[in-house]
Amino acid sequence: MLGEEKIAQLASKAGAEKADAVLIVAGRRSVVAASLGALRLEIAKREKLIPASVFKPLLVIDFPLFEYNDAEHHYDAAHHPFTSPMDEDLEQFKQAVETGERKLLGGIRAKAYDAVINGVEVAGGSMRIHQKDVQALNFKALGMTPEKARERFGFFLEALQYGTPPHGGFAAGIERTLMALLGNDNIRDLIAFPKTASAQDLMMDSPGEVDKSQLDELGIKVS
Repeated sequence: MLGEEKIAQLASKAGAEKADAVLIVAGRRSVVAASLGALRLEIAKREKLIPASVFKPLLVIDFPLFEYNDAEHHYDAAHHPFTSPMDEDLEQFKQAVETGERKLLGGIRAKAYDAVINGVEVAGGSMRIHQKDVQALNFKALGMTPEKARERFGFFLEALQYGTPPHGGFAAGIERTLMALLGNDNIRDLIAFPKTASAQDLMMDSPGEVDKSQLDELGIKVS
């Protein structure tokens, strides 16, 4: 039990008054943020607190380059492993990888960006790494050997061997934009999936080989 004194402190900290409800979630920062965010939206929908036909667009920048994987105790690429780090963070990036100071990876920002309307991501993209040494640092930060990188991303790395200028992209999600404009929560009502009848993506050589850890996570055994 929290006790009356602690409850009064929490209410004061939250600025709550009589008949207000204060919802508290404890745990990892990522879990807490996702849980409270979903709860906030659900309450807003049920109580009809979201005004209709009002659209609030914004551009999100300064994304982290890596995110910590609590289950595996290592850092994963927050966007994809070819995303370029911010120029201002490049020295910190090199220091983190070369000295093994893994915690420094959490402060590296990515050249990535998202366009959002009413909380729905409608477009996004990034600048890609075009320097071989920076790409090697990125793979090393992710715990990936050159052989593993070639196995997983050979189709892309082979193209980069011929020299690549600075490049990036910004992909507009037509279906996601429609979701925001129509207030639809299910993108499957609006999207045509670019797969063949056998569920193959011919542009990405998918499906391909996957790690045993990925199969274990999904409870799948190949025999």
